[in-house]
Amino acid sequence: MQKVRTALIVGASGLVGGHLLSLLLRSERYSQVISVGRHELPLIHPKLDQQVIDFDKMKDYAADLVADDVFCCLGTTIKKAGSKEKFYKVDHTYITQLAEITARKGAMQFLVVSAMGADAGSMFFYNKVKGQMERDVQQQPFNSIHIFRPSLLLGEREEKRAGEELAAKVLKPLSAVFIGPLERYKPIEAETVARAMLAAAKAEKPGKHIHPSNQIARLGS
Repeated sequence: MQKVRTALIVGASGLVGGHLLSLLLRSERYSQVISVGRHELPLIHPKLDQQVIDFDKMKDYAADLVADDVFCCLGTTIKKAGSKEKFYKVDHTYITQLAEITARKGAMQFLVVSAMGADAGSMFFYNKVKGQMERDVQQQPFNSIHIFRPSLLLGEREEKRAGEELAAKVLKPLSAVFIGPLERYKPIEAETVARAMLAAAKAEKPGKHIHPSNQIARLGS
């Protein structure tokens, strides 16, 4: 008989996270889904346990961050964060602390959304932070680590990002030209990323895995 597990998701109010939370709640794999965030979501479900925390004091909530599979969809923009320092805190510090705490609490798998172009040595601040986050998450002793690097995300956001909306309008009609080596740059639906994350968790493949956008598309199809 297959073990029924607990999932923990951070960033469920976001574009990918919202889709992923719905999938986790419908999945027979999980008997409990813990959603961690700054605010409670307007959602009630018998499997859902909402934990409202202060991310700056994450270690104080360690007792509540216990799960088999950890899904991290946390992320912001420099504009929304207000500064490079605050962006770094959300997209690096919070995520790496989550990985450290949940690994110590016995989580087996850690699955995180990063970004295409993530590179710890990049001259571009955004890509550099994402790359440093990936590097530091991979230092934790999970049985499986999955890093997802989607290209431009498609879907309806609650928050408006004018630049991304414009890019989506321009690039989505051109999707057919993203073939061969260009396939990894093809815009991807946020729901597809969410499905890929759940599929990777179900596979329980040991080791460290980095999924470029074209691989995410196949995994989430």
